Amino acid sequence: MSRQNIGIIGAGRVGAVLGAAFARSGHKVIAAVGVSAASKSRAELLLPGASLLPADKVAAAADLVLLAVPDDALPGLVKGLVETGALRRGQIVAHTSGAHGLAVLAPVTGVGAEPLALHPAMTFTGTEADLARLPGISFGVTAPDHLRETAAALVADLGGVVEWIAEERRPLYHAALAHGANHLVTLVNEAMDRLRDAGVHRPEQVLAPLLGAALDNTLRLGDAAITGPVSRGDAGTVEKHLHALESVAPSSVPPYLALARRTADRVIAAGRLRPIDAEPLLDVLGSHSRASERAA
Repeated sequence: MSRQNIGIIGAGRVGAVLGAAFARSGHKVIAAVGVSAASKSRAELLLPGASLLPADKVAAAADLVLLAVPDDALPGLVKGLVETGALRRGQIVAHTSGAHGLAVLAPVTGVGAEPLALHPAMTFTGTEADLARLPGISFGVTAPDHLRETAAALVADLGGVVEWIAEERRPLYHAALAHGANHLVTLVNEAMDRLRDAGVHRPEQVLAPLLGAALDNTLRLGDAAITGPVSRGDAGTVEKHLHALESVAPSSVPPYLALARRTADRVIAAGRLRPIDAEPLLDVLGSHSRASERAA
């Protein structure tokens, strides 16, 4: 596709990096919004030559307006851009939200602009290191039929792969990513905290090879990758885990119980643990769940 003059509204971790990637592919990032000291610094590093302007000025100057703001801020931003007359016929207005689709951009179509939902399935630090992670990642894209070719070309310019997401499935798509990635960070940090409680001085060194292998096996093998005491129905071991957590870190008990029960459900459904063999384990999980609820 032809090269675009791009405006970035939201020079945060995602917007600044995508802007830099577009610039590397031959587009021109002409302006960006940077309010905080961090976003201004990020724009200076990743978007050199882009003018820092108010949102309406950025939108008015661009052919492609990229909205990279928090999900809850997006509707108000779109409404404000339309009301100030910053948008015009023929512009592409794209947002990077995973949770939203095209509905949030409905106001822009009233002035003849083209809506596009363009979400990178990646976690960002807002540094140059992110640029090396972009090639080959998936972008959850929702677009009008007539804009699909343009959307695919933009994703290709970013080095990504298109995954078409139906409008009504955007919340489910985003929930899956948040559940997998964001909650994984919480889970790993919980594991590192408990290892420190156990006297391990470098928990990241202990966990890195274990978690790397677990993730690789899971992506290749699915539920067949599940190992550990729950998958074996080892009720006594799980009971010891729970007593240890209740003593040292009671706030870790509810998430352990929830994940252990879900793991049990999956291995039972996969036929790896017979329901009759799972009964002692489920009894342990149930009794501790009830005790946890009473203590809450």
